[in-house]
This record gives sequence, structure tokens and C-alpha cells, in this order.
Amino acid sequence: FTMVFSFFVHLYLSIVHLDFGFLQPKPENAVTVAVSSRVLFRTEREQKVFEQQGVEEYLRYQIEHENEPFAPGPAFPFVKALEAVNARLRELYPQSEELFDIVLVTYNHAHVGIRLINTINHHNLFIERFCMTGGSSPIGYLKAWQTNLYLSADANKVREALTEGIAAATMFMPEKMTEVSESQLRVAFDGDAVLFSDESERIFKAHGLDKFFEHEKENEDRLLDHGPLKGFLEALGKLQKKFYAKGQRLDCPIRTYLVTARSAASSGIRALKTLRAWGLEIDEALFLAGAPKGPMLEKIRPHIYFDDQMFHIEGAAEMGTIAAHVPYGIAQKHNSKHNTSAGK
Repeated sequence: FTMVFSFFVHLYLSIVHLDFGFLQPKPENAVTVAVSSRVLFRTEREQKVFEQQGVEEYLRYQIEHENEPFAPGPAFPFVKALEAVNARLRELYPQSEELFDIVLVTYNHAHVGIRLINTINHHNLFIERFCMTGGSSPIGYLKAWQTNLYLSADANKVREALTEGIAAATMFMPEKMTEVSESQLRVAFDGDAVLFSDESERIFKAHGLDKFFEHEKENEDRLLDHGPLKGFLEALGKLQKKFYAKGQRLDCPIRTYLVTARSAASSGIRALKTLRAWGLEIDEALFLAGAPKGPMLEKIRPHIYFDDQMFHIEGAAEMGTIAAHVPYGIAQKHNSKHNTSAGK
């Protein structure tokens, strides 16, 4: 009897795993993306209650409205695209745990969890991992989950994550949101201080554009050091290769972009050589030579664009692009609406 029972238990678990994909992958096998509730959903009204009336009134308000789902926030289309990629991966590799694993991270008390679960079910999201810290920092939990990317509305927590070596960015809600693909995940990256270190940016800030070009020409065969989001691009590339192995390079549901203010002829070689030496493929590279990034991003329509300068974040948002700020590198001392950089 015991052997027969064990057989059917094993068979049942296999069916659940293969047919429904309900079992969560182990963190060491997955590409873990941690998203705060304030960027996954629209919570501005609730945030005002918290700021103006305090935590107890905030909790009471959330419980009273727990059957009212939150509206989608800036990270919502990105998360939906991650789930679309997962669906394709499960078709090709039913038993593989190399998937996107989405973790909802919130400073909320556990009482708010019911409203969050109701919202997730309402929007047909597949998010099983929750981290409700009750006001404590989530960074230790992110490290335990081996998080590949953390998206939050809290710039201080994003800086804390970056300090701990976790790829992270601050998200903002634009006044308008461009419609994005539902079947292909598109992720766009700035170069210096995002994929690469801020070494070249420091030369530009200290000595100007001519010295920057001279420095890049002299060092075009010396690799740039890695930036805070190199690891996330590597994780995307690993999943892309799973589609390539099945002959689906031209139909891959993940597409990556380098969007940089570098000039191709004078400073592009070093960036491309660095990516090649790292073994990373970027699907499209746009060298804008200082031209505005917003119109190019409007054409690309990425689910998310990462940049270290608020000037470019604001320009992207004006065109309806969901942009995320990476507060890393020398440019943080110069960030303003009127600050541009040809070295970016």
C-alpha cells in the first residue's frame, strides 16, 4: 500500500509541475525579480492616508477597502511580460526551473496582505512569494532570495540594495504610458554607470568632452568594469539562449537594447568590445551622440528603461516610456533637469 501511495503522490506532483507550472523554482535556478507594491500597483491614495493620518488610520483604511483591487502601476506591464516569457519557457522546457520568479515586496503590515492577494488574483498575476516587512528594510530578504533585480519607489532602499550588490532601480509613474508588447519583453539599458562602471563618466565630468573622447580612444582595447545592472543583462541573456537552442532566435520573446549618448565612431568601440568580451549579446545598440533618448525610446517601446541620470528619466517619461533610475556613480552629484552628458 505504501509503495502504491508513494507512486500516486509522485505522479500527482509530476502532473502539477509539468501541466500547470504551479511549483515555484528554487532561487538559485530562477531569475528573481523583486517588485514593491507601490510600483506594481497604484497606491497614491493610500500613501496620502498614511502620510496625513498615520499608520493606524492607514491600516484601517486598507482593511475597509480590501475587496477593492489596486489599479496597475508602472511595473505592471513589465511583470506581465515576465509571465508571458515564463509561459513560452514552460512550453519548451516543461521541467526547467530557469524562469522568472516574481517576489512582491512591501513595507506593509501583514493585515494589508489580503488586499494585495485579492488584487493579484483580480489581475490574473502569478505571484506566490510575498515579503511583508511591517516597516523593516527588505534588503536582507532580497539577498536570501538571491534577487537579480529590485524595483521600488523608495530611492533610499534602492541605494541600500545597490550598496549590497543587488541590481536595483527607482521607478516613477509617468503621466502617460505608451502601449507595450504583450508577447515580447523589451528591456533597454543605458551604458555608463548602468551596464558599465562610471569610469568614463568621471573623465567627462572632470575634464570635458574632448578629454573623454581621447580617453576612450586610448583605452578602446581595455575593458570597462562592470556596472550595477550587468548581472541582470546576463540573466536575460541566459534565458534568451534557451530560446536560441530551440531555433527561436528570430522569435525570441526577450529583446534587449543599449541606448547610449556615446558616439559610435569616437567612443562606441570600447562599449561593444566590453559586451563581447563578457559574452553578452545585445540585440540592438543605439549610439545617439548626445541626441535626446526620448524619441528613440518611444520607437522601441520598452517595458522598462534603466538610466542613471534623471534628465534622461524625465525625457523618457515625457514620451510615455516607463523609466527606472539607477542612483549609481558620479552623475548622482550632478543630476538635474538641465544636466546632459555625451558620455552616457
